[in-house]
This record gives sequence, structure tokens and C-alpha cells, in this order.
Amino acid sequence: MNEAAENTRPEARLADEIMRFFRLGARAKGMLNSGDLGAEFSALMLLFPLRFLGPMRVTDLAEAKQADPSTVSRQAAQLVKAGLVRREADPEDGRAARLAITEDGLAACRKLHDAREAFLAEVLGSWPAERVEAFVELFIEFNTAVEARLRSEPAAPPQREHA
Repeated sequence: MNEAAENTRPEARLADEIMRFFRLGARAKGMLNSGDLGAEFSALMLLFPLRFLGPMRVTDLAEAKQADPSTVSRQAAQLVKAGLVRREADPEDGRAARLAITEDGLAACRKLHDAREAFLAEVLGSWPAERVEAFVELFIEFNTAVEARLRSEPAAPPQREHA
């Protein structure tokens, strides 16, 4: 199959658009009007699992974010320094510490969430409501399928027939 024909396949077009989305997302995060919250954006993203899943060890947080524990440890230190997270004794093992979100951390989550929602409202403002709803439903379905695939054992790549 030649490259032009390859790029007309829906999967190829979607792969290109996902990569475009990632590049745009990296630029868009700088446009979020969230003010200075005292930590890098990537560190601030650790607040959300702590908010929704509760206090956890750095290793568990790294697993939840699918990130390297040493990276998460450095990011967590930024959050502690900014007062967005506190270290507390792990009730299951008093020698270990876990991270817990503070009131300031909850406020930062709300600020980040509101900024993200305002950005998307602006981007989608010219779309008819039914298209926005359809896009949301399809995106949920897509993410659910990706999560299910990532949880399953990797399958062998499909064999292509050569004509």
C-alpha cells in the first residue's frame, strides 16, 4: 500500500490527529489561566488522583499516573513545598509515608478544572450542542476502549495479507 493510500485509512488519519492533539495539548496547557500555583504543571496533575483516590504512597501514585517513581517523587516534593500536599504516616506501615491533598491542593484542583473547562467552552463555543454531546460520547467510548486494551495482555499484531 502506498503512503497516500495509507493516510486515507481511518486508523492512520486518527493516529495523525492524536499526535496533533498531543502537540496542541502541550501548547494549550500554557494557555490555561490557572495562575501560579507553586509547582510545575506536570506536578500539579498529581493532585487529581490524590483528590479522587485519597492519600497514597509515591509508588502507588506513580502507578496511578503510569510514571516513573523517581519523577513522581520529585514532583511530589514540589507539591509539598507549595503546601498543596502533605506527607503523613501510612496507617498500614508507620515507617512509610503517603501523600494527602491539602485544602490548598483542593482549591488548586478546582482552579485547574475551571481553567480547563473554560478553555474547552471557548474552543467548542461555535459547535452545535448536539455535536458537542456526540463528540463527548465518542471520546468516552474511545478512551474506554483504549483503557480496556491497555489492561489486557498485548496481542500479536495482526498479519497483513500482501496482494
